[in-house]
Amino acid sequence: MHLPDGYLGPHTYIAFWIIMIPIWYYAEQKLTTELKSKQVPLLALSAAFSFVIMMFNIPVPGGSTGHAIGGGIIAIVIGPWAAIIAISVTLVLQAMIFGDGGITAIATNCFNIGVVVPFVAYYTYKLISGNSAMKSSIRVIAAAIAGWISLTMAALCAGFELGLQPILEHTADGVPLYMPYHLNVTIPTMVLEHALTFSILEAVITAIIFAYIQRTDTSVFYGEKSEAGMNKMMKNDIT
Repeated sequence: MHLPDGYLGPHTYIAFWIIMIPIWYYAEQKLTTELKSKQVPLLALSAAFSFVIMMFNIPVPGGSTGHAIGGGIIAIVIGPWAAIIAISVTLVLQAMIFGDGGITAIATNCFNIGVVVPFVAYYTYKLISGNSAMKSSIRVIAAAIAGWISLTMAALCAGFELGLQPILEHTADGVPLYMPYHLNVTIPTMVLEHALTFSILEAVITAIIFAYIQRTDTSVFYGEKSEAGMNKMMKNDIT
């Protein structure tokens, strides 16, 4: 999923820098209003967790890598906007220190991994779980599906971006200047590799961590209150 330098032309990576700068700014503003005090330590923990899990890269044919991200569970716990910051910090550090992902491709990788994954995961989870009880198994299933879909969609975006390069960046004779493979190669490669392997791993990781938090303190989930807190509010309303 980490796109390296030399595979995206300037038309693509400059466009994503333009897209990501206002997203980063808005996400930072949202942190001050949405992140609860007990979730603040989770922001740093989420970045560290994502950093570790994304270090296990497996090369994918066509110029990228495959791996789990943990972005789904991060979005469910601290919210998609906070997840953007946590994952973006991770991606910048990986690119700058370890060369994992290109410097020019930082914004593109942050969009695919740090924006697509959290938002797709969070809203998929909310859609499937609906009004089910916080302790129900439906929530765990929803989290797992959200993890699978979000990583697969990010892979689709990466495949699309790579496959566009021969169309956008080529010589007068039509010779590709960057990624040489077209959409009919990059999209199936990225999507199938992730959907059948890495997205399944993402789903398992998301479900396991969600189930653990579900048994301990559901109030840490983004936008949720603990059952004890809900009962207290109900008693106050009655009195």
